[in-house]
Amino acid sequence: MGESRVRVIMSMVEVAWHGRGGQGAKTASQFLGEAALDIGKYIQAFPEYGPERAGAPMKAFTRISDEPIYVHSSVRKPDVVIVIDPTLLGGVDVTEGLEDNGVLLVNTEKSPEDIRKIVNFKHGKVGTVDATKIALETLKIPMPNMPMLGAFLKVNTIVSIDEVSEIVKAKFVKKLGEEKTKANIEGIKRAYSELRLG
Repeated sequence: MGESRVRVIMSMVEVAWHGRGGQGAKTASQFLGEAALDIGKYIQAFPEYGPERAGAPMKAFTRISDEPIYVHSSVRKPDVVIVIDPTLLGGVDVTEGLEDNGVLLVNTEKSPEDIRKIVNFKHGKVGTVDATKIALETLKIPMPNMPMLGAFLKVNTIVSIDEVSEIVKAKFVKKLGEEKTKANIEGIKRAYSELRLG
């Protein structure tokens, strides 16, 4: 199935991000939304906080659609769930609302089979990638949010990795400088290629 056909079929994609305060889940959800907006999609991107403090569990959501979006609630039935902090597994029901054909992506060195057992997700796809290691090796800081964006791009082509790379360059170069911008793109591309699906 070609990329253009996938884009036509996917009228709306809903993504739920799970992380802890300060790990960049909100930033990644907004960046994915902005990247989709830049290629003409309709988007929503917003966080949902519990206690607002660093380290507290939080969620962020992204909706991307070919048509105007009229729903204004939290994402209740995500197509893709992205877990930035694997310590949330077991303590937070990250698969809540995830359909049988959904995709769960986890930042971990564990295998997809291991994660499937931990969260008891029998259907759909489970993907794992060590995004923290990738962030440490590319950005030199343990900020796995952008590599996890790369993992998303591997399982959903509503925005392509080339489009995201160009948007990262356009948005980050003035703010972060050329070196950090390149490091972010490298992290995204590495997670894209290193994601294990099972």
